[in-house]
Amino acid sequence: MTTMPRLPLAGLEAVTTTRDLRAALARPMPTVGQPIRVPHNKRREATGGARREGAGLSPAIWEKVKEHPCYSEQAHHHFARMHVAVAPGCNIQCNYCNRKFDCANESRPGVVSERLTPEQAVEKVRAVAARLPQLSVVGIAGPGDSLHNAPRTLKTLELLRAEVPDLTLCLSTNGLALPDHVDALKALDVHHVTITLNALDPEIGAEIYPWIAHDHRRWRGVEAARILLERQMEGLERAVAAGILVKINSVMIPGINDGHLEEVNRVVREKGAFLHNVMPLISDPAHGTHFGLTGQRGPTPVEVQTLRDSLGNDARLMRHCRQCRADAVGMLGEDGCGDGGGADATSPTVDAEARAAYRALVADSRAEQAAEAARADAVAEAVAPAGDRRMVAVCSRGGGRVNLHFGKATEFHVYEVGAEGVRFAGIRRADNYCLGGSGDAERMTTILSVLEGIDAVLCVKIGTGPRRRLEAAGIAAHEIPGHDLIEPAVADWYAATAQPDTAPAARRA
Repeated sequence: MTTMPRLPLAGLEAVTTTRDLRAALARPMPTVGQPIRVPHNKRREATGGARREGAGLSPAIWEKVKEHPCYSEQAHHHFARMHVAVAPGCNIQCNYCNRKFDCANESRPGVVSERLTPEQAVEKVRAVAARLPQLSVVGIAGPGDSLHNAPRTLKTLELLRAEVPDLTLCLSTNGLALPDHVDALKALDVHHVTITLNALDPEIGAEIYPWIAHDHRRWRGVEAARILLERQMEGLERAVAAGILVKINSVMIPGINDGHLEEVNRVVREKGAFLHNVMPLISDPAHGTHFGLTGQRGPTPVEVQTLRDSLGNDARLMRHCRQCRADAVGMLGEDGCGDGGGADATSPTVDAEARAAYRALVADSRAEQAAEAARADAVAEAVAPAGDRRMVAVCSRGGGRVNLHFGKATEFHVYEVGAEGVRFAGIRRADNYCLGGSGDAERMTTILSVLEGIDAVLCVKIGTGPRRRLEAAGIAAHEIPGHDLIEPAVADWYAATAQPDTAPAARRA
């Protein structure tokens, strides 16, 4: 067997095609990044070794999630997903959804530009897998409900399992039809199912769902919500019993269910849900949803983070969700709808060797990144005053690195750093500041609201104008031109500012 050369993340971040992968393998191996600078009187050795990915999971479970960008926060830096829009119809109406809305520039659930047959979906997946060695997951997430369209969904999964067997298959559902199809999903080796569950109280559910279609009739109001909840709980329990990893998605709706989601989290965890993803309501009036048209606001980034934090440190939470389109292609944060070739992309050849090589390189680099993250933890813990906590927003285009100009950032990777080390806290999205060659003052105002509660922004470069706006808002701007790994870069900034004589007033936990 040929031994794969080691390729640290600095070499992987540019790999987007099999051609890129071969070029990366031919290059000299780069070094791992800049050292962390810590005051000599504060140095201490890291204890306990590298922060191990998959800690607390059985080997069998870790094998199922380690390459799934939604189920593993680290995996989303290295692996891509693809959604195939084979499920047009839906059996419920949600007040935050409008499946008729279509815009290529929109990135949110339910939006698609093309509906596919199962056969078209498989050809498109083959085309994408042939050129993207990092593709690891194919999911069915709409634009309607995957299991309301069960024949199309199951046929698609069956064809994919036969044609591209190394891909992980998953689906999202509202759960109404899930109890009827758990056995079929298990037979197709589907290990990941997401259920959108927004309430346990039918009275609250009635404010979110105007109606459901079940058992050959339409139900409305509290009774509709009660039936939906019962079916969701039954589906969750049956899926867990079948060995399927269930992720629960909950939309946070201020004034309706925001005070109820802690109870949702407690119950679904007791019933065996693997992961809970609390997402902010998207309620732009332009989308034509009921909530958007009636003025229901979405939560602020701080409100979302506060709720997530209230769920406890032991809660297994997804904090890196991008609320993807139903036809998204690429890494999380990339919604390359329409990618994957067109009618001329006939029977493309999937390079299994290149895909295996990419996985081997990523596994090696992830171990290296985990070691650097553990070292960053030790640095932060060594210099942190008791109870200290800072929030840092990072501009990144992937690979787990600070590698993006501030003006090009459409999202910020938020990290918490302090006495407990460096921890990923979530993603905050915003329109990029730069338009063409100049900045947009109005967008900068919006960005500042998105960065509420942030102490510093780390980026490759930032212009004088936005730097001044950030500093006026009490946010430090720090340039890191060397494309450092995120955790060491955050720890480096913190070590330089956390000393009592130089640090700004610290945010307390």
